[in-house]
Amino acid sequence: MNDWTEPGTFEVAPGVHRIPLPLPMDGLRAVNVYAIETDEGLTLIDGGWAIEEARTLLETSLASIEKKVSDITSFLVTHVHRDHYTQAAVISREFGSHVSLGIGDKPTLDLIHDPHTAEDPHIPMLRLAGAAQLAREWGDYTKDATPDLSLWDYPDTWLEGDHQVAVGERTIDAVSTPGHTQGHFVFADLADQLLFAGDHVLPTITPSIGFEPVLADQPLIDFLDSLAKVRAMPDLRLLPAHGAVTESSHARVDELIAFHDQRLDLCRAVIAKNPGTSHDVANQLPWTKRGRAFAELDLFNSALATLETRAHVELLVARGEMTRTLVDGAWIYATA
Repeated sequence: MNDWTEPGTFEVAPGVHRIPLPLPMDGLRAVNVYAIETDEGLTLIDGGWAIEEARTLLETSLASIEKKVSDITSFLVTHVHRDHYTQAAVISREFGSHVSLGIGDKPTLDLIHDPHTAEDPHIPMLRLAGAAQLAREWGDYTKDATPDLSLWDYPDTWLEGDHQVAVGERTIDAVSTPGHTQGHFVFADLADQLLFAGDHVLPTITPSIGFEPVLADQPLIDFLDSLAKVRAMPDLRLLPAHGAVTESSHARVDELIAFHDQRLDLCRAVIAKNPGTSHDVANQLPWTKRGRAFAELDLFNSALATLETRAHVELLVARGEMTRTLVDGAWIYATA
């Protein structure tokens, strides 16, 4: 199988093209955007990260199908993360392309635009998770970060609830799938049996849960409910934001549900032996497909792992299987 990050324009269905665009990070090397041809122009599912390399490759890739960036009339953005949203915002400014985004991501954009935001919101989350040292390191890492608001314009349309969107002659089902972010949407073309899945269903990795600047009360419950919603749909060809196209959305949804069931079992086992914080639990779990120790993770992934573990133990609290007690500014979890 070819490397899915290889540059180019790949037709995945008549009039639908996958275009992988580069990302400035080691872990995720590319993001797939999908260009849908219509008589009025192009609709893109996601826009990529607004960096020069991605813009240049998008222009080259569209030229291979005799199109230009100015032919993009609209973006359906799966969620507000910068590798999906920011290039759509920039192109919209230049050419007036219409941008749609889930209403659940509005609090994140509001926070980015708030001039009074003094502290990265992940810092108090990490403190509550019992990761005081990690919170200090995260504060040092983010203290000089100032968002470029030109990359974070508000969308033209907020997507709310499940509904249908006309894309040329296609009818696309816009399906609300909160979990990875509160405003995440997937887009289903049932006639052509295609699922533009964003980060909700990824073929080889699991999307992060519980790592948002404005956090849902129960992000893992939201995510599992959204997986169940997609599982109840017809089995569709999976067009993910990261990874190769695969043939069965159902097969991968089943794997993701099994993965989180296993992580919940591991959290139960750790807390049954030693009550502690979600950071304590995260330190005792294996991470990545390689089963790496928590101590091997870098700062970003340590924060991600701590807050994802928090999402798992909070679900167990919601189910009545765990209790939590605030001790010295951090939640301590114990078996109920």
